[in-house]
Amino acid sequence: MTDDAGQGDAQATLMRLWRRSERPTRGRPSVLDIDSVVAAAVALADREGVANVTLANVAKDLGVTKMSLYRHIGSKAELLELMADVAIGDPPAPDPGSDWRAGLTTLAEANREVLMSHPWLVELPLSGPPAGPHAVAWMDAFLRTLRDTGLDWSTKGGILVLIGGYVRLACAQAIQLAEGRKDSGLSQAQAEQSYGKGLAELIDPERFPDAAGFLTAGLGAAPPDQADDPDFAFGLDVVLNGIATLVDAS
Repeated sequence: MTDDAGQGDAQATLMRLWRRSERPTRGRPSVLDIDSVVAAAVALADREGVANVTLANVAKDLGVTKMSLYRHIGSKAELLELMADVAIGDPPAPDPGSDWRAGLTTLAEANREVLMSHPWLVELPLSGPPAGPHAVAWMDAFLRTLRDTGLDWSTKGGILVLIGGYVRLACAQAIQLAEGRKDSGLSQAQAEQSYGKGLAELIDPERFPDAAGFLTAGLGAAPPDQADDPDFAFGLDVVLNGIATLVDAS
């Protein structure tokens, strides 16, 4: 593919992301449009996983032929990009009275809720910076939260990448752990407690003194005042502490 062709494909995807590619036609309206195709694909991914999202399967769910989808979707890769933008939806409305830390916490927790509701999102490759209307809305919300911090645009952009990456990684880990223990019937805290107790009885504290101390200190016992995912809450707090040093120095 030439550079011009690649740029053309990218522009076509942008036009579809922003719903600028379809125009009204004369005669009987089409049964399909971008929104109906993407909605069917998102429902399929939620139901059966993103690996089962093929143009053939989406067409089958819609009761149309695979070729009919190409009027609205350029490729499977483009479909995945459109799905991701629709699935993330809009960010929560900002609280005008909150400071930057409370604002970032709200956005990070909302982002986590979206990813945990659509686990297939963390499986999608990152194709570039935010491009669709919903993704740009999240970017704008994060940047707006940092508006009065005194940080420059470059630093704000770095914070956006840092928090987005942290939330994505934490969710991917939580999803994988849940998948790994699904047949055990245990919660994450119960699995960690069982792991800690079992391993503590096996390891030599003289050879692994710090690991032994950690395991016997109650691994997996979540403090009662933390969120439903204490690991996520702890990690986010550490990230925000680092950002606070940048804000204080600005």
